[in-house]
Amino acid sequence: MSLSLDIDLLRSFVAISEARSLSRAASRVGRTQSALSQQLKRLEEIVEQPLFQRTGRGVLLTAHGERLLTHAQRILRLHDEAMADLSAKGLSGTIRFGCPDDYAAVFLPYLLRQFASQHPSVLVEVICAPTPRLLQQWDKHALDLALISLPDGAPDETIIRREPLVWVGCPGTETADFDPLPLALSSPDTLDHLAARASLDRAGRGYRIAYASDSLAGLTALVRSGQAIAVLTRTAVPADLCILDTTATLPALPSVGISLKLGRSTPLSEAFAEHTRRSLPLL
Repeated sequence: MSLSLDIDLLRSFVAISEARSLSRAASRVGRTQSALSQQLKRLEEIVEQPLFQRTGRGVLLTAHGERLLTHAQRILRLHDEAMADLSAKGLSGTIRFGCPDDYAAVFLPYLLRQFASQHPSVLVEVICAPTPRLLQQWDKHALDLALISLPDGAPDETIIRREPLVWVGCPGTETADFDPLPLALSSPDTLDHLAARASLDRAGRGYRIAYASDSLAGLTALVRSGQAIAVLTRTAVPADLCILDTTATLPALPSVGISLKLGRSTPLSEAFAEHTRRSLPLL
């Protein structure tokens, strides 16, 4: 008997690949972790290949999983477009959405895919940059919406989600071996840069800026080399890097709040804003 790829199984598979964790994926799709695990087992039986490998911090796609993900995303996109077209539902148009790199890597795949499933005729133009650069674009009216970081202590009513900042290094990093401590940080006006320097200054720990850039890829590359440590939001830490324990000379960092700025109100921008506010706390 021939087997086929069930849409529901593919949707759960994509959710797991994006969340990198069965527990986080379960909350996204509204299933128990046990039910999601059974779905994954069923899908692996159908394709006769392992799709994920488990790690200490979640799951990673295997080579076969990477190949299936490409097909699954295309199948789901076409399925959702067909359903929206036949039901004559959904908005259309273009919106310009600003998002910091670290949030983009974790949150954007789900946000965009879920919104596209309801509104396949909408084009979302994404501009990735740190919050200070997004605010500059905002002031020029170059963005319709922007996801931005706010410092600890910002009014609660503006916050969609809070994210702790953490020290990040490659496996085996011993910060006691460095004097001064080499840091890979975003530009000097960003919250991670300001928080890192302020906490180390208070602790009296010597440090040097080994790399300062708005490029998240550049920051993580230097961390992977073992030549520096970085500050990221907890959910943005790549699976191959580790969160460093805080000590008297590597003090705890504050949290940041994630907020959404909405410009001129239109049905399209309001719909995407509501989708973001509803989804972000669950990711």
